[in-house]
Amino acid sequence: MTNQENMMNTLGQLLAHVRLELRQAEIDSAELDARLLVQHYTGATLTDFVTRSDVALEQADVENVLVALQRRLTGEPVHRIIGEREFYGLNFKLNADTLEPRPDTEALIGLVLPFLQQQVAEKSFVDLIDMGTGTGAIAVTLLYEVQQARGVAVDIAAGALQAARINAKAAGVSSRLAVLQSDWFEAVRGKYDLIVSNPPYIPAKIVLELDKGVKDFDPRRALDGGEDGLNFYRSLAARSADYLHDQGMIAIEIGAGQAPDIEAIFAEHGFRLTGEAEDLGGHKRALSFQR
Repeated sequence: MTNQENMMNTLGQLLAHVRLELRQAEIDSAELDARLLVQHYTGATLTDFVTRSDVALEQADVENVLVALQRRLTGEPVHRIIGEREFYGLNFKLNADTLEPRPDTEALIGLVLPFLQQQVAEKSFVDLIDMGTGTGAIAVTLLYEVQQARGVAVDIAAGALQAARINAKAAGVSSRLAVLQSDWFEAVRGKYDLIVSNPPYIPAKIVLELDKGVKDFDPRRALDGGEDGLNFYRSLAARSADYLHDQGMIAIEIGAGQAPDIEAIFAEHGFRLTGEAEDLGGHKRALSFQR
């Protein structure tokens, strides 16, 4: 063990060291990131940090935390490093083909749950399809919350579908979720009560200006929405009617300030706006439409 590692062989010492390094690097989330890294690689709990801060650590655990710390100092997001992130109370594994599920997307969940619950009151099962599923966060969460729902998770990336399978199994909903590799609607068949999607919506030129943790570590095709950021909304608006039951709904996450343009795109294809939801920052983040 090196002298440096000797100076941090207890839980409290290691946490303090990681926190200090992150603060000195002017990482805004230093406190949270330090706790997440130490928790992940040592198995410590929040209670342990308070009541067992003097517990001795295994050398391998200390080394793993220090390696992870160096990755964080180079700009890699903490959830990428630990390989998972919580969303709507569930834990989702990540890989190179997936975006991190983010709190903003919870606005979309909140928007569609009442619709699904209403549909359940009228029939035994509701069928939904999640276009561009990534980790499966949206589909898995909706199936977890609505036991009478079954779904299809669609993505073009094989790695994303692998993550969605793992996450569905962990949440106990894999028997009600099928995964489908498809370039949007290309391989989709059948009709659904709900089409839900968090598509790429960042204008191409803006992607290159994003924070290093996003542009260097999130998959580009999950971010880039074309020249104006609206390409995938045009595709969804043009094709969704063919895959919706008569009273079906399409619900989407959107970028800040995009609502008027997206509402106009869907109106051109016979859809009317039926609901909207804001994220924690007060931005309009999710819209729903019906024919």
